[in-house]
Amino acid sequence: MIKIILVGVWVCAVTLGTVYFSVQYASAPTTPDDGKPQVAAEHVPGELVTIPMIADGAIKGYFINRLSFNADKEKLKEIKTPLKETLTSTLFDILVGSKMIDIPNTRNFELATFKAAIKDGLNKEFGDEVILEVYVEQLEYLSKEDVTRLSTKQDDKKQQKPVTVVDKNGDTAHDAPPAKEASSGH
Repeated sequence: MIKIILVGVWVCAVTLGTVYFSVQYASAPTTPDDGKPQVAAEHVPGELVTIPMIADGAIKGYFINRLSFNADKEKLKEIKTPLKETLTSTLFDILVGSKMIDIPNTRNFELATFKAAIKDGLNKEFGDEVILEVYVEQLEYLSKEDVTRLSTKQDDKKQQKPVTVVDKNGDTAHDAPPAKEASSGH
């Protein structure tokens, strides 16, 4: 009889110990592999921004883009300037006149380099590591001739679609046709 009681107590002790350690292991906080502490991030949706592409002293076309961001939630609260206006202004500063995107040769476009330049430029503007990640939702180019046709409703049959630089999946569009050069009559 004592053997049965001892075996029952031993089985209960092993079972309780197993359950206790299983619960402790399952609820242990995970640490990232890179050793950096986790940062509370907030998604900042982007607005549609149209940026002129200027070359040889004239506007050749327009970048149409929508970028969104993941930002450090605590550092975002410390920013005193209006966030969306600062983002738009900084995008203009980074992209206007930049050869970061070569429209006639979109095969050389590197999305990772583009996103890193935007992130670095914004963080430099904020003076701290506020922007954690940049997401490209839309990045297209519309030539000056197409804008003229759209605004004057001339020659609708020959109107071209915008050149997609990055598609919806974030892949570089390799089959984009080269952009036409602006005529000197404008």
